[in-house]
Amino acid sequence: MSQVAIIAEARSEFGKGAARKLRREGRIPAVIYGGGTELLHITLPEHELNLALRKPRVVLAVTFEGSTVITKPRDVQRDPVKRVLEHLDLVIISKLEAATRGDMADAMKVAEAAAIEAGIDPGTVAAAMLDAIARGEDPMAAALHAVADVRAQAEAYAEVNTAQAEVDDAAAAAGAAAAAAAAPPSAPVDPDAE
Repeated sequence: MSQVAIIAEARSEFGKGAARKLRREGRIPAVIYGGGTELLHITLPEHELNLALRKPRVVLAVTFEGSTVITKPRDVQRDPVKRVLEHLDLVIISKLEAATRGDMADAMKVAEAAAIEAGIDPGTVAAAMLDAIARGEDPMAAALHAVADVRAQAEAYAEVNTAQAEVDDAAAAAGAAAAAAAAPPSAPVDPDAE
C-alpha cells in the first residue's frame, strides 16, 4: 500500500511572504479539508512530501496535534519553471477509500513491471488497465490482463499494417506495369551512329 506517514505543524502566518519564508525553511504550506472538519492550515516537510508525491495514488497519514487523519492530494501547486512545490491541498478520505487507492497503486506497480518485462509501453498498459477497472474488473486482475490485452492489440495492429503494406505494394506494382505498357516504345540506339 502506498500510504506515507508525515508529521504536520500548525501554520498561523499567511500570504506570499510567509509562504516564501516557509519554503526557505524546507516546509510547504498546505490545507486539509473534508470529512465535516474545519479547514486546517498546516506545513509539511518538503523532502518527505516530494518523496511521497512520487508514488502513484499516494495516501498521506498526516499527524497533527496528536491526531492522525488519512488524506489524499487534491491539488498540488508547483512553480511552472522550477517545478518546486509551492502549496498542497489535502482532502480527508475514509479508510475504505485509502484501501482502494492502495489496491490501485499495487496494481499499477504490477502492470508497469509486467509491461517493462514484456517490452511494452507502460503507459499503454496502464490505460488498458484503467479501462478494464472502469468496466468493473478487479484492479489486480486488470493489471495482469492489461499486458496480454495490449500485446494482442499490437499484434492485430501489426497484421493490419502488414496487409495494408502488401495491398499498397501490389497497387504500386500494378501502376508501374500499366505505365510501362502505356509508354511508347523507345527507338533502338544505333551504336554506329555518331
